[in-house]
Amino acid sequence: MSLDKESVQKALGQIRYPGYSRDIVSFGLVKGIEVTLDGKVSVGLAVTSADPEIPKKLYAEIDAALKALGARQPEIAITVTVPKGAPAAAASAAPTKLPADAGVGRVKHIIAVASGKGGVGKSTFAVNLACALARALAEQGRPGRVGLMDCDIYGPSVPLMIGVNARPMLEGDTLLPLENFGVKVMSMGLLIDADAPVVWRGPMIMKTISQFATNVRWGELDVLLIDLPPGTGDAQLSIAQSMALSGAIIVTTPQTAAVSVALRGAAMFAKVGVPILGVAENMSFLEAADGSRQHLFGQGGGLKVATALDSILLGEVPLDPAIRQGGDHGIPVVISHPDANPARVFRSIGLTVLNGLQKAS
Repeated sequence: MSLDKESVQKALGQIRYPGYSRDIVSFGLVKGIEVTLDGKVSVGLAVTSADPEIPKKLYAEIDAALKALGARQPEIAITVTVPKGAPAAAASAAPTKLPADAGVGRVKHIIAVASGKGGVGKSTFAVNLACALARALAEQGRPGRVGLMDCDIYGPSVPLMIGVNARPMLEGDTLLPLENFGVKVMSMGLLIDADAPVVWRGPMIMKTISQFATNVRWGELDVLLIDLPPGTGDAQLSIAQSMALSGAIIVTTPQTAAVSVALRGAAMFAKVGVPILGVAENMSFLEAADGSRQHLFGQGGGLKVATALDSILLGEVPLDPAIRQGGDHGIPVVISHPDANPARVFRSIGLTVLNGLQKAS
């Protein structure tokens, strides 16, 4: 195997930063690589961490990777900066509930967007609602006050739908969220390769979700939406129990199968004392050019769920090609077709949610 700067960088790109799924090269931690003609390799890193074990682990992994390339006695220099005010055991500290001052900012309201089953368009709904909330708050003179945390670890589709695809930067032990259309975004899809499957068990998933909550610099937010994975498993329950949720929005489609599962999903929130802010019915109807409507998946399912939960029906989102196109192209319909009926529905839902939160505060 040839020993040159390119091969060294490629080898370093296989080394993950401890606790994350991203490598030290894409995180920007590698500050220098030198390879001499006689095969001597020098690597320099700059790490900001209060955990003394992190540079030790990195040194060992880098040393092993370079020796596997054929480097003899590689020189590895790791400069460590300890964050100001950070306790010595910061890396092993228990997660802090949000909203709280945990070094990542303050979040006023955290809302879970949930569904009992997959395939109801929950992520599409969450992305468009986030954009609608961002626009509403910007009009109130509060831009950049909405965050979207994509907790669907196995099928993270939020980055595609909201048009972000860069790697988040690491500042110390803190990830910096990406931002588009006034929404700050963090997703597993931003930390792994597009074609890489996530084959994880429960504890690894929960660790990642905990990092999204406590190790992302969200800043000052009025609303943080959490796009939950479908179902009522460990991930959903742990989020509901560990985060100070202001409430949950249940997304369903009209048909009976979706309604019954949505009710079971909503029951989880009742058990942990999280209020239901409302129910959104997605794919409600297909509207023809003459204004007539076809209810392809039945009718009234969202209202049934809302009534059974003693909550409100936030709105009925139509089945519209513009919504699908917006998701495929990374420009949500709220942004791409602001005057279209779907966008008006999302804006109405966003205002209803904001008004409800303000009244409850």
